[in-house]
Amino acid sequence: MDEVERKTYEYYKEAFQNDTHTAYMVFEDNKFVGAGGVSYYQVMPTYHNPSGKKAYIMNMYTKPLYRRNGIAIRTLALLVEDAKKRGITSISLEATEMGRPLYEKFGFVQMKNEMEYIEI
Repeated sequence: MDEVERKTYEYYKEAFQNDTHTAYMVFEDNKFVGAGGVSYYQVMPTYHNPSGKKAYIMNMYTKPLYRRNGIAIRTLALLVEDAKKRGITSISLEATEMGRPLYEKFGFVQMKNEMEYIEI
């Protein structure tokens, strides 16, 4: 197993045991057609997020043949609903150009002040 596969396996094993990740896989009959996940984490509480609880949506995917059939928006709705049930009001994600209209339609807005450091 290569490094990424091994680390991914370790992540899911721990996250599912600790209930810090929810994932949905979408099937038509026995055929995989889409997926989405959300990771939960804790940061220091702030004025805008008094609980400090946050969620990060990731791995949204729908097979090309199944796109534009409502799979992604339904998966996104399930993930957001799961986060809300946990009392989380701060949900973020990274959007591709293709995915951006879906997230905007759902109510996500472009963040203006966030930056990221990536070590090269």
